[in-house]
Amino acid sequence: MITLSKKLKQPSGGKKEADTEPKRISIRDKLLIKEVQEMEENMPRTCRVQFDDPSVLHHFFLYITPDEGYWLGGRFKFEIEVPDDYNIVPPKAVCLTKIWHPNITENGEICLSLLRQNSYDGLGWAPTRKLKDVLWGLNSLFSDLLNFDDPLNESFKAKVKDYIQAHAKR
Repeated sequence: MITLSKKLKQPSGGKKEADTEPKRISIRDKLLIKEVQEMEENMPRTCRVQFDDPSVLHHFFLYITPDEGYWLGGRFKFEIEVPDDYNIVPPKAVCLTKIWHPNITENGEICLSLLRQNSYDGLGWAPTRKLKDVLWGLNSLFSDLLNFDDPLNESFKAKVKDYIQAHAKR
């Protein structure tokens, strides 16, 4: 057992016990080792994941290329950051591609219940969710999860009116 008096007597130039011990792997990183493999095995065909550094699993990019719907023909880039306190806290996702979407703001903020720790609809993040759920959720924004009643969409509605006034007025 190391006591404060032993620590104070230790020479400042010598190696401490902590310097020789291997770095501990965080719970997040342990979870991500399994989840990234599972995510890649269960990825929608319209998605592709890119890791800038294969040893850094908590930061990656997701590319979605919808094969149907309004966004057919587009390729959309998302940045995913998994926080240190994952899986208690959801990953953070931002859309880096400029897009006109009712659930994505002009700044790339995403309105998706499972990305929220506290969600008004009860479908928010839970520790039982995984990265593959995030991919499927983001992918579904291009097919079946359009939510026109979300507060983030107020600016969307205003912009639609502006476009009608400027370009489609009778």
